[in-house]
Amino acid sequence: MALAQRVDRIKPSPSTAAAQRVRELKAQGHEILDLTVGEPDFDTPDHVKAAAIEAIGRGETKYTPVNGTPQLRAAIADKLARRHGLRFPTEQITVGGGAKQIIFLALMATLNAGDEVIVPAPYWVSYPDMVLANDGTPVVVPCPEADGFKLTARRLESAITDATRWVILNAPNNPTGAAYSTEDLRALADVLLAHPRVRVLTDEIYDEIWYGRELPRTIVAVEPRLADRVFLTNGVSKTYAMTGWRIGYGTGPADLVGAVNKLQSQISSCPSSISQAAAAAALTGDQGFIRDTVAVYRARRDETVKMLADVPGLTCTTPSGGFYVLVGCSGLLGRRTPAGEEIRTDEDFARYLLESQRVAVIHGAAYGAPGYFRISFATSNAVLTESCERIARACADLS
Repeated sequence: MALAQRVDRIKPSPSTAAAQRVRELKAQGHEILDLTVGEPDFDTPDHVKAAAIEAIGRGETKYTPVNGTPQLRAAIADKLARRHGLRFPTEQITVGGGAKQIIFLALMATLNAGDEVIVPAPYWVSYPDMVLANDGTPVVVPCPEADGFKLTARRLESAITDATRWVILNAPNNPTGAAYSTEDLRALADVLLAHPRVRVLTDEIYDEIWYGRELPRTIVAVEPRLADRVFLTNGVSKTYAMTGWRIGYGTGPADLVGAVNKLQSQISSCPSSISQAAAAAALTGDQGFIRDTVAVYRARRDETVKMLADVPGLTCTTPSGGFYVLVGCSGLLGRRTPAGEEIRTDEDFARYLLESQRVAVIHGAAYGAPGYFRISFATSNAVLTESCERIARACADLS
C-alpha cells in the first residue's frame, strides 16, 4: 500500500519508542530501571476518580459538545483566571483528547506548505514532526545551556522570516525544566509585536509543577496586545496525574478555536464525557494534591542533581519545573566501553547505559540537544538512587 507523504515525513516518537523498548526487555525477563517515563508515578486523586464514577452513575455517557462540556470549559476559564489573571470567554476554549491533540489540531488548522514554525531546542520530541505532518517546516533554533536553555529575543529575531507562522514556547520545558521570567517574556513580546503575522503557541502542561516562589507567567499576561495571536494549551495530565484520561485544552482567538472545533468534529466528535467530568473535578476541587506532589518532586530533583553532579564527565543544570533533568554527557564522548566500543554520540551513551547497567534514559538528540540525555524523576527514590549509582559506575568504566 502506498502511504501518504506526510507519514514518510515523520518518525515515531522517540520517547514512545524508548518506553516500548523498556517494555520489551521487561517482557524478556530483564529488570530495567526506567527513567524514561513522562508521567507522574502518583495515582489520580480519589475525589477525581469518584467524580468519574458519579458521572457514569448519572448516565453522562453520551456525546458532549465538540469543544467540551460547559462545566469543564467554565472550570478551565476559572483556572486560567486564578492562574494568570486572565478571563477567557468559554466559547474561546476548546477541549480535546490531551494537549497533544489540541496542539496538533492548531497546527493542522493554520499551516500550509512552506509555512515555518520556530521550535526552540531543546524541544519536546513531537513538535518538529507535528509541523512536518501538517505540511509545515520546523525551524529549529538552538538555545544553549549558557542561555538557560531558553529562546532569547536575539535568536527569535534572527529566526523570523516572511514564512514564519508560529513560534512554540514550552515552559516549563520538557526536557530541561526551564521557564521564562517576566523579563524574558517582555523581550520576546517586543520582538513579536514587530512581526504581526507570527502567532505564539504556548505549551504549559507542566505549569504548576514548579519549584520557585512564584509560578511562571504566560506571555499574553505580560503583553496583552498579543491576545489575538496567542494560543495557550494545557491539560490535566501532569498536574493531576491523569495521563490516561486524555484531556487537554486550548484557548485563544475565536477564529482559531472555531477551526480546531471544526477539525475535531470530523476526527473524534468530542473528548470522553467521563474524562471531562473527572477533569472538571480536578480543576475545581481541593488543590492540595499539587502542593503535596510538587514537594515530593522537589526532594527527588534535589537528590538526583546532587548525585549526578558528583559524577566525573557529567553536568546538569537544576530544573526549575517539570520532573526531568537534562544531563550533559559530552565530556564522555570519544571514550570506550570495557568491550572496546567507542561512545561517539549521546545515543551511543544511552544504549551503553541500557545494555551495561539496565538503566533506560532518552538520548538528547531526540530533543534537539546532542551531547545530553534526559532522565525522569517521576519514580521512586529507591529507583533514582540505584539508577544514579549505576550511571556513575558506567561512567567510571569508560576509558
